[in-house]
Amino acid sequence: MTDAALALPYLVGLIAVALLFDFLNGLHDAANSIATIVSTRVLRPQYAVLWAAFFNFIAFLFFGLHVAQTLGTGIIDAGIVDPRVIFSALIGAIVWNVVTWIFGIPSSSSHALIGGLVGAGTAKAGFSAVVWSGLIKTSAAIVLSPLLGFVLALLLVLIVSWTCVRATPFGVDRSFRILQFASASLYSLGHGGNDAQKTMGIIALLLYSQGLLEGEFHVPLWVVLSCQAAIALGTLSGGWRIVHTMGSKITRLNPMQGFCAETGGAITLFAATWAGIPVSTTHTITGAIIGVGAARRTSAVRWGVASNIVVAWVLTLPAAGLVAAATYALTTFFR
Repeated sequence: MTDAALALPYLVGLIAVALLFDFLNGLHDAANSIATIVSTRVLRPQYAVLWAAFFNFIAFLFFGLHVAQTLGTGIIDAGIVDPRVIFSALIGAIVWNVVTWIFGIPSSSSHALIGGLVGAGTAKAGFSAVVWSGLIKTSAAIVLSPLLGFVLALLLVLIVSWTCVRATPFGVDRSFRILQFASASLYSLGHGGNDAQKTMGIIALLLYSQGLLEGEFHVPLWVVLSCQAAIALGTLSGGWRIVHTMGSKITRLNPMQGFCAETGGAITLFAATWAGIPVSTTHTITGAIIGVGAARRTSAVRWGVASNIVVAWVLTLPAAGLVAAATYALTTFFR
């Protein structure tokens, strides 16, 4: 693999690897979209993934491509990007995704990709390759997105509980079983809108580095459609190990709590996507689920499971970065 313009088969192969990551992102993060609606028994798993995959795919109709722009130009200097950097970043992210999927750990595909980019970029050009303003903004979201999801979900539980104080438990349960269809749809839109754009940014960055984009950096429509389809197919395949962790191991949910968790998470994702911040949908929904559990009582949350998830969050950026850097070093033997 050379730094010169890629032959068509290599270019197609790299795009296929990027779409594989997008597919694995959907597979890995299916839990984000469906865990609550499955654990509350509002939908069976096979119908829940169909529901989530549909809204994953149509998300591009509701959002701009600000997150793709950030991934393409706001994490590492686009001028140092070559096919080996893209390949190494994707391998770093894919390896971490597979490892955490095997162990059922809901880590962040998004931050695995960002860690991969940083690792591959620094392996080629040192720390000067990093766009620190973009990386700091994204790193801050590691803390802020689950915190915001936690606070919003907690507030929603309190508001809903106060509003429904005179309603019967049966009536509340029936109403929120219906409302969960809406909240799950919104969360799946936010998931598809934020996560698919990360792969769009990677593919567009690859095309830009090869001089195949006319004018300024942008994302072609075929890239948008391909990435939305890949993440939707991944969601359709389902990541059942992580669904179990998200849906029942952290805390037990009823339909009202599921609605509050999904709505709090969706608001967070919508705001981040419109602002162009690549956040972790996994972090966001985990924070929201913990928020609804803590609203009931702090002992309702299995804090040991939650702490293991936090450890995975902390490890994601450096682990994916190290794998990407090692992969980049290996590719130098094939120049």
